[in-house]
Amino acid sequence: MKKNLSTKLRLTQNAVLMDTVKSRLTDAATSTVPEILSRLGSRLTGLSENEVREQRSHFGKNAITKGKKKSLGRRIAEAFINPFTAILIALALVSAATDMIFPALSMLGNTPEDFDPLTVIIILTMVILSGTLRFVQESRSGNAAEKLLAMITTTCTVDRKNSPKTEIPLEDVVVGDIVHLSAGDMIPADLRIIEAKDLFVSQSSLTGESEPIEKYANIAQTSESITDYSNIAFMDSNVISGSAMAVVVSVGDNT
Repeated sequence: MKKNLSTKLRLTQNAVLMDTVKSRLTDAATSTVPEILSRLGSRLTGLSENEVREQRSHFGKNAITKGKKKSLGRRIAEAFINPFTAILIALALVSAATDMIFPALSMLGNTPEDFDPLTVIIILTMVILSGTLRFVQESRSGNAAEKLLAMITTTCTVDRKNSPKTEIPLEDVVVGDIVHLSAGDMIPADLRIIEAKDLFVSQSSLTGESEPIEKYANIAQTSESITDYSNIAFMDSNVISGSAMAVVVSVGDNT
């Protein structure tokens, strides 16, 4: 019952979040540049350091909340619970019955002299070794992946007050930042295009479209689907060609 309530609550929260995101992006897409800059408390020359701190405090950090890391107990359980070990355990139970229990109880023509635990010991040893090796390998690969991710730093170029075209980590981007885009760049957050020159963006990860989409700075008409807005670029999509300047509308979990 509690699980069902938790699931329903999470789905409701996700629906509310999606409505909020859609409303914010629709507002940005259908507004003029001065209007959206005014609403976001931004300017074309960039935010000051105090304004950056205020925006981050109000809208949050530009990072997607990840699921909780699996507990030690769960990782151990997953290492040992699989079809291979299930078959081995079934064989061990059968062998325990025929080679140990029946002889010990003198059942089905067996005598105590027929008692032989060797097969059961071998099978259980295989189960323990298999699970231990799987646990160790997955732990090592997981730790290696985390270390590699920690070594990778993705940056973007923004205008900050008195510091034009400064390169900063994606996590430091805030709502209202003025971002410069060029071919090969990853979109750091949900953006409203301010200026664009032959800008083509691949958003196949969002829409499944194989062809890049051309983006413009023109005001868009209201659309049912937020991915149809030609003046909005979405987080984690990629610039294929061209260049642009844009303002950050949403960051992190609000993208």
